[in-house]
Amino acid sequence: MKMGLRWTKSLPLASRLFFSHLVVMMVGVASLVIISKVSSPRLFVLHLQRLENRGFNLIAVRTELVTGFELAWRRSTIWSVLAGTTAAGGLSYWVSRRIMQRLTEMEQITQKFAAGQMDARLPLSDIPELNRLGASFNRMAASLEGVEARRRELIGDMTHELRTPLTVVRGYLEELADGEIETSPEIYRRLAKETKRLERLVNDLQELSKAEAGYLPINIQRVNLRPLLESLVEKFSDQLLEDGPVMRLECPSVLPPVLADVDRTEQVLVNLLGNAVRYTTKGSITIRTWTEAFKLWIAVMDTGIGIAPENLPHVFERFWRADRSRDRHSGGTGIGLTISRRLIELQGGQIHVESKLGTGSTFQFFLPLA
Repeated sequence: MKMGLRWTKSLPLASRLFFSHLVVMMVGVASLVIISKVSSPRLFVLHLQRLENRGFNLIAVRTELVTGFELAWRRSTIWSVLAGTTAAGGLSYWVSRRIMQRLTEMEQITQKFAAGQMDARLPLSDIPELNRLGASFNRMAASLEGVEARRRELIGDMTHELRTPLTVVRGYLEELADGEIETSPEIYRRLAKETKRLERLVNDLQELSKAEAGYLPINIQRVNLRPLLESLVEKFSDQLLEDGPVMRLECPSVLPPVLADVDRTEQVLVNLLGNAVRYTTKGSITIRTWTEAFKLWIAVMDTGIGIAPENLPHVFERFWRADRSRDRHSGGTGIGLTISRRLIELQGGQIHVESKLGTGSTFQFFLPLA
């Protein structure tokens, strides 16, 4: 018995399917033959007895009739078994080949995908179960292709962003080593500035990686955000020049509590307000709040340079900049808004942007009410 099981386990799937169909067919045919062999003669004899009771004289030919019936039954059974076996065997072989053809295609596609051909997809199948399996694989493949594309983009963006400060630092160090420039506090300040920029970029990348992987700790609590908003307005008002924009807070005296992480919310607001201060030279920067359908909305509005319509879809992408030279000069890493969006999503909210070039921008997000 164990040897038989080991032998069947060594067979390929096509052979297993074929033999399983044949076994089922043989069991069915054997059951039909046995039951018919036992019951058919008896039923035929009972039928003859009913005919005799109705007046037919069959006693002299009853034996010949029964013998002839059994002979005809055996012949028809043999031909039926031969025809049924041939048809069932052919059908089993065709079904096995059809299933194995789809499985072979799946194997080839998965091998291509494993070899790095990320656009490989399984074709649709007319077998529902295989079709569902293929659809699941295609969804997984599309997701992995997106992850791989984002990984390559992130590596390329990181390389591009790190190259600039490293080139500056290397240039100064080489000139200092060759004696082309003399040491001075200004040179050291420039080197320290580029080093801090590298440090800030590495820290932001680490935080972005944790946020996108879901490893960033979020401490959701019932909080009142009005004290936070007041402190941020006071803090950033001290950074504005006398002839610069005015910082304002448009918020009810009593705000309903929200479910949020106050530290992460402050991080988002600091980033949004920092961008507003960076790109607004006159006018106003306003924090406005309102409630709507179990949500507390917070908007940071400025009258700065604004964002062109074609650039709005890319605002929250990693390392995207509408004005690269301006952001590099000001020290931005280009991933602050990406981190902010992920932090808001981890707290159960969403963030949007509206802007017109030359008029200003409005970044608004909501948090769920407690």
